[in-house]
Amino acid sequence: MSIQYRVLSLLRDNGPLSRAQLADRLEVPRPRLLGELDRMVAAGRVVEAGPAASRGGRRSTLVQLDPGVRFAAVDLGASSVDIEITDGALAPVASCSEPADIRSGPVAVLGRVSELLREMAGQGHYTRLDAIGIGLPGPVSFREGVPVSPPIMVGWNRFPVRDTLAREHGCPVVVDNDVNVMSLGEQHSGVAKTVDHLLFVKIGSGIGSGMQHHGRIYRGAEGCAGDIGHVQVEAESDGPVCSCGNTGCLEAYFGGVALARDATAAAVSGQSPALAERLAGRGVLTALDVAECADGGDNTSVNLVRAGGHRVGQVLATLVSFMNPSMIVIGGGLTGLGYPLLAEIRSVVYKRSLPLATGNLPIVMSELGPRAGVVGAALLASELAYGEESPTGAA
Repeated sequence: MSIQYRVLSLLRDNGPLSRAQLADRLEVPRPRLLGELDRMVAAGRVVEAGPAASRGGRRSTLVQLDPGVRFAAVDLGASSVDIEITDGALAPVASCSEPADIRSGPVAVLGRVSELLREMAGQGHYTRLDAIGIGLPGPVSFREGVPVSPPIMVGWNRFPVRDTLAREHGCPVVVDNDVNVMSLGEQHSGVAKTVDHLLFVKIGSGIGSGMQHHGRIYRGAEGCAGDIGHVQVEAESDGPVCSCGNTGCLEAYFGGVALARDATAAAVSGQSPALAERLAGRGVLTALDVAECADGGDNTSVNLVRAGGHRVGQVLATLVSFMNPSMIVIGGGLTGLGYPLLAEIRSVVYKRSLPLATGNLPIVMSELGPRAGVVGAALLASELAYGEESPTGAA
């Protein structure tokens, strides 16, 4: 890990620091540090920011990141795109969000991402981008910057996402799975700031997880570690078919798509008058309908949430025994199901895992919510731009 990367990361996470403070924190010879700082000033990566507070004797000079540094963070979901422009310290400069159908293909979706970025440039939010970070809702080859056989991303298989955006915007680009990206965001700016062994679980249209070991993402040999939505939770072969083509997967039984399917079945069968009334009035049901009906006391809706939480808890209990995380954070759109979902997950994990693994294991909801994705994407972009050879620990 280079001195330059360590300096830039410290300035990103702590704001302006004096040369003396940097030398103390990095524990490197001061002449060597001063030489590196001079090179970074000459390259326009950092600037001097006036004298530091006196520590006795001659006052040191504060150093800060170049205020003109800009990163683009892109969070692509199954049905939405969120973009945030940040400065070098990851503070938001501008943002935009709009619906997007990932099934319309990479040319259309990435073309719209580029249009939105150009609009933000036209509004004066940046003159150039130093790096772009993007999260995709499917398996990603981190080294190649391409999605690989993503179940819900028809037409995206091995599309050169990284190279396409790099060519379009003239800057380096890093691509990762959206759950890994959210995990990074939650650790950097959310509830998991002090956590070294984190298990982040996204429950949205589907289910996935991001795993951190000693504060670094574990991606596995090919980049698909944490794809828990396709862990088998039921053995029967006549159950619902998952988007991956198999049966028995966790994602086939729970998640936004599965919950809407089961809620619709309960409404049509007359099992839930509350859901039936909503279906008659709107024509479709979503996870939000289930959440609101559960809050209103509808037993069927409550049971749907509990059944889903139970299955998620079963899978997480296995992961707790395997990786012994220091925290589990639940994020994604279905966190709107609230305490009944969290309570069921906690109950199963604490019951099925050994006391040594769960005695000090908090299981909590995401603090950042929908922003976790863009915060994590901006962090990845900064890691790339600041010279980390293998951004945030590619396995």
